[in-house]
Amino acid sequence: MKAMEHTGRHGDTTHAHAARRSHGGHGDLAGGEARHDTHTDHTAHTAHGAHGPRAGASWAMAVKATLHCLTGCAVGEILGMVVGTALGWGNLPTMVLAIALAFLFGYSFTLFAVVRAGLDLKSAIKVALAADTVSIAVMEAVDNGIIALTPGAMDAHLSDGLFWSALLGGFAVAFLITTPVNKWMIGRGRGHAVVHAHH
Repeated sequence: MKAMEHTGRHGDTTHAHAARRSHGGHGDLAGGEARHDTHTDHTAHTAHGAHGPRAGASWAMAVKATLHCLTGCAVGEILGMVVGTALGWGNLPTMVLAIALAFLFGYSFTLFAVVRAGLDLKSAIKVALAADTVSIAVMEAVDNGIIALTPGAMDAHLSDGLFWSALLGGFAVAFLITTPVNKWMIGRGRGHAVVHAHH
């Protein structure tokens, strides 16, 4: 009888030990899952952080953006010079008209592109202003500064080679100066980067 009681107690003890081991294993499993979840969360956070710094813009992208602005500026400025000269205006009003038309045509090129991409007019105007203002301003400042500093260029007529050499030379220098500016801006999500977001 005592042997049977001892065996029963021994069996109960064995069962209790097995239950505790099973419970402990379950706890280890839960802890393992919690640690795995923590690791997964950390991995996701790391992956999210990889998107933080914006990749720098390429020179090709900057050149394309600058050529876009240069085209609009050239069309507007030459048209302004032609109109001012044809109307017999002085140097200052002719230059003001040329700069105003340069901005107008520079903006309109971007405006047309983003409207064609499906943006409404009000939003397209905001995009054009954000994309081109600095680029056109730098380009016009450099170009007109070179024309103003070139002896005789301001008084030259459209038929004079000096007028065209000063104008085209100014645009060439403006292109070289504006391209790095555009690269810097695009790399920081500004300038023509806002245009690329709508293509």
